[in-house]
Amino acid sequence: MLGLFIAQVLNGLLDGTYYLLIALGLSLIFSLGGIINLAHGAFFAIGAYLAIVITPYVGFFGALVLVPLIVAGLGMLTERTLFTRFYRIDPLYSLLLTFGLAMVIEQGLRWIFGASPQNYNMPDILRGQVFMGDFIYSRYRLFLIAVAVTAVAALWVLLNKTSFGRIVRAGVQNPEIVGSPGISLRPYLSAIAGIAIGLAGLAGVLLSPIHTVHPAMGAEIIVLAFVVVVIGGLGSFWGVILAAVLVGLTKGLFVAVGWSTWSTAAIFLLMFVVLLVRPRGLLGERILRFE
Repeated sequence: MLGLFIAQVLNGLLDGTYYLLIALGLSLIFSLGGIINLAHGAFFAIGAYLAIVITPYVGFFGALVLVPLIVAGLGMLTERTLFTRFYRIDPLYSLLLTFGLAMVIEQGLRWIFGASPQNYNMPDILRGQVFMGDFIYSRYRLFLIAVAVTAVAALWVLLNKTSFGRIVRAGVQNPEIVGSPGISLRPYLSAIAGIAIGLAGLAGVLLSPIHTVHPAMGAEIIVLAFVVVVIGGLGSFWGVILAAVLVGLTKGLFVAVGWSTWSTAAIFLLMFVVLLVRPRGLLGERILRFE
């Protein structure tokens, strides 16, 4: 029974892991450019469908590399053609824009691939279970967690240990000061959009072997990803990570004790409590241009 309980908690943390991949991208795009990207989940769905299309030619591990790069390219194209028109204005306009974009992408996927759910075969090398004493857990799920943690760690290094990251973090806090010595934020905005949306594509590849792939899958995940961003706080890398862990643990614990039907409601209750105590989120920072 203890092993089953631990497995359910780990499954909850697994959910928190892919919420994290999407939520970090949402937070980055909004913090730097003021864009509320409701289409982020749609790019997650694109990643899943591209995995189905590309894997027969390059294999699962090839798709794991290529699909995020392709989705990142789509993200940069979207930023240059659409997002750039909505910087520095009321975020409500970008919300409406990206909501429409999400609908277009969803219907496009439905038109190309059909409305019927599709399955993605897990690679043989990652099938099976890992045995640690009496504890048994899926080898693929452990692999998924490891890849997601590696991706998040790489993003942290990029944002905190490089000149690129220093300019991005300065741009989040005060874009006017960054622009005063003649540094243009436009290339950084495009790069951040590519990285953020590429993470959503990575999540789509990772989740496709264990979840049904269908056109509306992006709409299902985007709400909980936003919950993670709200709980963690805009502009806070570690806040989003902490929120993803809390959301995953909350969901996993409710499932483990037999209250699975209440697990989603518990996540929204957690958000409500956090906002009552700290409206900016757990580790939310003050962003000058929005206050």
